[in-house]
Amino acid sequence: MQQIQLYIEGQRVDMFKDESVSITQSIQNVKDPSKIFTDFSKTFNLPASKTNNKIFKHYYNFNIVGGFDARTKKDSNIELNNTPFRTGKIKLEGVDLKDNKPHTYKITFFGNTVTLKDTLGEDKLGNLSWLDNFVQSYSSANVKNILQNGTNITVGGTSYPNAITCPLISVTTRLFYDSVAHTNGDGNLYYHTGGGNNLHGVLWSDLKYSIRLDLIVKAIEEEYPTIQFSDDFFNQTNSAYYNLYMWMHRTKGVAKSSTTSTPLYSELVSNLFAPTGTFIPNINNNGTSVNLSVPSQFSTPVTNSTVTVNNASINAYNVVVRLNGSIYRTESNEIGNHSFSLNNMPNGSWTITLESVTSNTLTVDWAFTSVQEEGSYSATLNSSTVQINEIFSFYPTQQLPELKVIDFLTGLFKMFNLTAYVVDDIIKVTTLDALYATFETYDITKYVDVNSSIVNIALPYKQINFNYADYKTYLASVFNQLNNKEFGELEYKGEGDLTWVGSDYKIDLPFQKMMYEKLTNQNGGWATSIQYGLMNDDNLEPYIGKPLIHYVNLRPNGSTIISFRDSETTHSQVTRYYIPLNSNGITGTQQSLHFSAEIDEYALIQNNETLFKNYYKNYIKDVFNEKRRISKVTAYLPLRILLKYTLADRFIIAGHSYKINSITTNLETGKSELELLNEV
Repeated sequence: MQQIQLYIEGQRVDMFKDESVSITQSIQNVKDPSKIFTDFSKTFNLPASKTNNKIFKHYYNFNIVGGFDARTKKDSNIELNNTPFRTGKIKLEGVDLKDNKPHTYKITFFGNTVTLKDTLGEDKLGNLSWLDNFVQSYSSANVKNILQNGTNITVGGTSYPNAITCPLISVTTRLFYDSVAHTNGDGNLYYHTGGGNNLHGVLWSDLKYSIRLDLIVKAIEEEYPTIQFSDDFFNQTNSAYYNLYMWMHRTKGVAKSSTTSTPLYSELVSNLFAPTGTFIPNINNNGTSVNLSVPSQFSTPVTNSTVTVNNASINAYNVVVRLNGSIYRTESNEIGNHSFSLNNMPNGSWTITLESVTSNTLTVDWAFTSVQEEGSYSATLNSSTVQINEIFSFYPTQQLPELKVIDFLTGLFKMFNLTAYVVDDIIKVTTLDALYATFETYDITKYVDVNSSIVNIALPYKQINFNYADYKTYLASVFNQLNNKEFGELEYKGEGDLTWVGSDYKIDLPFQKMMYEKLTNQNGGWATSIQYGLMNDDNLEPYIGKPLIHYVNLRPNGSTIISFRDSETTHSQVTRYYIPLNSNGITGTQQSLHFSAEIDEYALIQNNETLFKNYYKNYIKDVFNEKRRISKVTAYLPLRILLKYTLADRFIIAGHSYKINSITTNLETGKSELELLNEV
C-alpha cells in the first residue's frame, strides 16, 4: 500500500484514509487518434478538515469576500511515499454538506499539459504582441523588395533570417504569362518596356506578406511565460517545420490597416521617454508598450491614466488603445488636441496607435496615477513626434488570420501528429514516432491478475479521413470537380480492398488548402519559372478562406522575369521572386503539405512525401494490422515501476511486448487497469 501526499499550491492537504485516487494516462489512443491527451483523475474526495477548510477558504460560504476561486485550476502535485509522482492542476468541483456543515471537498486532478488550454483561453493570434517586432511598411517599394529578397529582422540581439517574405499570391487578379498579348492593367506577368498597353503584371497591392511559422510559436512563449516548448520538433534544423510560413491575410481582397472600408494609415506610438515625476512601481516602459503588473494581493490596485494627443492640423485622426494586442478602446474622428481617461487599468501590455486617412503629425502625453497599498504615485510619458505617412504599417497582430492560438497549435499538432507532455516545466513536443522510438522495457508478468483479461479488436473505424478545413479557392475547386476528391485529402482504409467494420473518423486541420499554378507561356506553351496562388473563390471573386500555411522558394536571377506594377501608371521588371509551394522545395521529392500523394504543381511529378507517410503511417497502419489487438488486463504495479515508467515504454507479459494505449492506476493500491496494444 502506498501513502498518497497531495499538495495544492505548495500546501499539503488532508486525505481520507480510505479514499482511492485513480489516475488515467494516455499519450495517444487508438480510439481517438487526433487528440492530445494528458493525465487526469476521476473526481475524488477530501475531508473538510481545518487544514482543507483553510486551503479552500471555506468555499461553501459564498459570503466570504476574496475566497477560493473555483473557476480556475490550481497548481498541484502528487507524491507516493514522499517521492514525486505527478505535477499538474486540481479543479474544485464542489463541496458536500452534512447537517449544514462542510463534510467533503470534491476535486479532480489534471496533468500539466492541460495548462496549455487554460493559459491560452480564447486568445487569438492577434494577441501575440511580440510579433509586432516584425512590422513592415506596406508600400510599393517595400513589397517589391521583400518579394525579391525577403527580410532579416533582429529582435533583442537575435537575428531571424527571412522572417517575412512576400510570396506570389494574388488577392484579386488572376495572373498569367503571354509574351505576345498586351493589355493595360491585366495580370500578364510578361515584362515589356514602355507604357500604354504594356503596363500589365502583378499590382503591388495584390500581394501580402507572410511570416515564418516558427515566430508564431516563439511569440506564444513570449506572451505566456508559463509556456515553454522543447526544441525536439520546434527547431531550425527541422526544415519540414522551420520552412513553413503563414500568409497574413485577415481581410478579403487588398490589405487594409483596419477593418474599415476607407484605408487608414497608422503609426504605433513609440520612443516613449522615461517617466517624469514620481517613479511608479509595477509600470515598465520599454519604448513601445507600457507593461502594467500590479500585484494581486493589493486590495486597491487602482491605476488610472489620461492620454492627451496634440495635433495642430485640421486632419482627423483615430486613437486606438490595445491591451495585449487586442483593441481596448478607440477614440474616433478627432480633430485638434484630444484627451481621454483610462481608469482601473487591468494588468498587461498597453500600446497606443494613431490612425489617419491622410498624412498627419502628432505627439502623445500619457499621464499615470497609481494608488496602491504601498503609496500613491504619478508620472507622465511623453512621445517623440509621431509622423503618419500615407504608407501604413503592416502589423502582424492586425494582419494575421482570425484564429485562436489554441486552434493554431492544435492544427499544427494534428498536421505533424505531434504529442506533448511536461518534463521539468518544459512542454516536450515531439512526433509520435520519435516518442515511441526511445523507451524502457518492464516485465510485469508476475504482477498481472491472470484470473481475468479481455482481448478486443484494436480497430474501431472502417477508415480515417484526413482533411483541411477549406478547399474553396479557385484551382482547388476545379481540382475537386475534375477528380471528385479534395486536393491533398486522404481516406485511409488500410491496405488491400477489404471493407472494414466500424465508422469513419476525421482528422481535420483548421487551415486553407490552396492549389498553386505553375505558369506556361500562352504563346508557345513553354514552362516558365513562375508559380503563384490565387485567393479567389470559384467565381473568381476575392475570398477570405481559412488561415493559409505554405512553403516558399526564391526563384533566383536567371529565372523568368516578371512584370511588377509599382503603381497604376508605372511598372518595372523583377528578376527574382518568392513563389508559394505545397512542398518544402521545387523538386517534388521533399515534405509536402498533402495527406495523399499528389502531382507537385511545380515539379509536375507525384510527390510521395506526404504528411500521412512521414507522420501517421507507422501508427495508423499498425492499428489496421489484422494481428493487432487491444488487451485489457489488471496488474498490481509496484512503486518502482509506477514512479519510473512513461507512456512510450513497453510492458512485457509472458514474453510478449505491448505498447500502452491507456492506463488507469489506483495510487493507493497500485492496481492498474491497462489497455495494451500488442507489438506486431
